Amino acid sequence: MIKKLAILLFISCFLWAAENDDITTLDKKDKAEVKKIEQKIINEKYEEAQKELEIKKNQELEDLKSKEQDLENIAQINTLIDTISKIDLELKDNILLKRYSNYLSYSKISTELAILRDTLKRKTNITDEQAYQLHNKIRVKENELELIDEYKGSPIGGLINPPEIEKYENITNPFGIINALSQIKKLENNKKIFKTLESDIDYLTIKLDEELLLYLELFNLDQKPEYKEKITFLDKQKKDFVMVLEIVSTTEEVYTRKIEQVILEIKNQISQQVQKMVVIFIIIMILSVIAFLVKLALKRYFSQNENYYMINKIINFTLVFLIVMLILFSYIDNVSYLVTILGFASAGIAIALKDWFMSIFGWMVIVTSGSIQVGDRIKVNKGNVETVGDVLDISLFKITIREDITLTSYMVNRRSGRIFFIPNNYIFSELISNYTHSGLRTVWDGIDITITFDSNHKKAQKIARDILKHYSKGYTDITRKQLSKMRNKYQLRATGVEPRVFTFVEPQGIVISSWYLTNSYAALVLRSTISPEILDAFMKEDDIHIAYPTQQININRTDNAYGPAMKRKNVPKDLEDEIIQR
Repeated sequence: MIKKLAILLFISCFLWAAENDDITTLDKKDKAEVKKIEQKIINEKYEEAQKELEIKKNQELEDLKSKEQDLENIAQINTLIDTISKIDLELKDNILLKRYSNYLSYSKISTELAILRDTLKRKTNITDEQAYQLHNKIRVKENELELIDEYKGSPIGGLINPPEIEKYENITNPFGIINALSQIKKLENNKKIFKTLESDIDYLTIKLDEELLLYLELFNLDQKPEYKEKITFLDKQKKDFVMVLEIVSTTEEVYTRKIEQVILEIKNQISQQVQKMVVIFIIIMILSVIAFLVKLALKRYFSQNENYYMINKIINFTLVFLIVMLILFSYIDNVSYLVTILGFASAGIAIALKDWFMSIFGWMVIVTSGSIQVGDRIKVNKGNVETVGDVLDISLFKITIREDITLTSYMVNRRSGRIFFIPNNYIFSELISNYTHSGLRTVWDGIDITITFDSNHKKAQKIARDILKHYSKGYTDITRKQLSKMRNKYQLRATGVEPRVFTFVEPQGIVISSWYLTNSYAALVLRSTISPEILDAFMKEDDIHIAYPTQQININRTDNAYGPAMKRKNVPKDLEDEIIQR
């Protein structure tokens, strides 16, 4: 540009010099003409320079814009690649895409297998080795297809099929409610899983569509062949998953309705069972209230020490029996079938549970007969075991007694306070003695004292009888009244209640056997009171002597003190005197 200005300046100077040279020769008109021509030349040169300058400026601007556009395209391409990379990273571990790769593998292997089979059919002039190799390749491809057979018709394999709805069992008892709730939870979980599958496929199609659009933009900016191939693959992949999404959506809708129907049916059965349970519970509560009122009414007529406990047991057993029958007939659909089964199994059950059945039968006998009641004092003999205790409880299978300190404890067991459990069937095979049957709270107890043959046994008998009357008078009166009441129930003949004293001649002396009525629960106490009283009374008498094992030594002073067969030994005088003194 500066060069052009310099040229214009030179021309102007040249013209100006020429003008000065010819100024004298030219007239004013010519000067004006020349002036116009010069001005026109100058303008033309100036315009030409301006055009050249403008063209250059435009070229520089276009170059600059081209460079800026290239930089902008590069930046946009990088942005698109980064976005695509993020999407690929997000979909890297997508299980659906991994399954889709198996689907593509199945298609590829299937195509290769078809080609191999076609090759085997077309090649007629092949060697046995070549045929063998082709058969091996075909078998390998068939095995590969078998491994991924589930992807034969679906890009996601077996996931396209919803979980099978298992047939539920009818709820016939409360325990079935637990299984039903578990089945409902399982069905809800299956529905959720299939719904999640639909959401995952929908999300995947959105991401594939985004990636496809990004590749299209990238291809517009940079038309590389790999971009075009990726666009083709993504378009096919998207179409496949859109197809799967349509199938899954339709299947999910039908599957959901079916699951909801099954769940509704199960809930209806649960509701029916709950209603049945409520009704049964109400009936049980009514029966319990009735049993309580009956107990409360009977309590006024029976004392705890008599028959109330046993009546209470009977009422409880009846209540339990009714409840069991109620539950049994409520939850058994075919009662006749149950009866048939029990009929066939009764023989085996009776043999296997013989003792149980005998105990139950024994309990029924005890309850109905009243032979043993709670609170009674009984004595049980089983083999070498002998115990006396108070009945604590009479259950369906056993009698519970607590051993007390008695004469049996003193003479036989030498221990007491144990808890014994006696099976009810013992009443049919073993000896069980009741000390307090039918309200009779007294028993006969006896004390034997041996006196010497030279004692006044009649006086001793009278002394013993007087002592017995004194200490047992209260129990004698009680027994007399109770025996009078028992005449209505039992045939009583000998009803004597006064103390009795018997005299027996035994090898070791005369035995004074004293018998008296005493408290069944405290016989040992009265025995330990009367025994020293009789003993003291006998010892006060000069003509009554207590007999006990004694030994008498006689010293024979003859020459043969130890018999004719033995010689008399010399005994020292001191020792002989000592023996005599003794």
